[in-house]
Amino acid sequence: MATGTEPTTTDPHPPGGVRSVTRAAIAAPHLRTDRWWLAPATTAAGLLAFIVYSTWRAFANADYYAAPYVSPFYSPCLAENCEPMKAGPNWEIFGSWWGISPAIIILIFPLGFRLTCYYYRKAYYRGFWASPPACAVAEPHKKYTGETRFPLVLQNIHRYFFYAAILVAGILTYDTVLAFRDENYEWGHMGLGTLVFLVNIVLIWAYTISCHSCRHIVGGKLKHFSKHPVRYRMWQWAGKFNARHMLLAWTSLVSVALADFYVYLVASGVFDDPRFF
Repeated sequence: MATGTEPTTTDPHPPGGVRSVTRAAIAAPHLRTDRWWLAPATTAAGLLAFIVYSTWRAFANADYYAAPYVSPFYSPCLAENCEPMKAGPNWEIFGSWWGISPAIIILIFPLGFRLTCYYYRKAYYRGFWASPPACAVAEPHKKYTGETRFPLVLQNIHRYFFYAAILVAGILTYDTVLAFRDENYEWGHMGLGTLVFLVNIVLIWAYTISCHSCRHIVGGKLKHFSKHPVRYRMWQWAGKFNARHMLLAWTSLVSVALADFYVYLVASGVFDDPRFF
């Protein structure tokens, strides 16, 4: 029996995807009445703000070290033109031929990890490409190929960026330990910057551990959890963090920017680092 919503078409090459002829013939593009656009717009604004800020700081090549603090954007510092940091992450792998900011070298790895992250992929697909803009809202694109074509097929290297992210998180942990020194490199001191670094590294590790790749590495390809109790317990822990992956993705993104900004303020002489002891 006809209901009036049957699709009709005379096009010999009808569109596919959400605009397929198999879709109910409803005139409205969607039936949502809430402010569905608010979430993708907010996401796009937040990511754009971080992109602008991190680009400025990465190319600034200045005010990234104020003993004992080094900006997480510049750690480890792999170029010869890095500022000298006593017992800090100075590894002069790139010689005098490297003339631009040393942050460009190292930021490839944490940014690559986040760029290919499952949550961030969903966030910027919706926020910037409207693919789709929201649940139950059709995307404006005529075709949908997912991540089967170049360049999006490269998103599959996320698992390899995870290993690099573990290494970077370890180095940032080392930087946090060094933050328990004063400006004269004497141990046993704690400033406001130390607290900022502590919060940041906890969130960085929490976000890294909550990664889907981490969860698969510790518990994937197991046929019997009962035979692997240690990996099963680790898989459960990773699963608990994974349930908060979106929250940790945003809080760690904000914390790493705040840690860099704090170092910038101290290094540029805006204020002196307050000391607790």
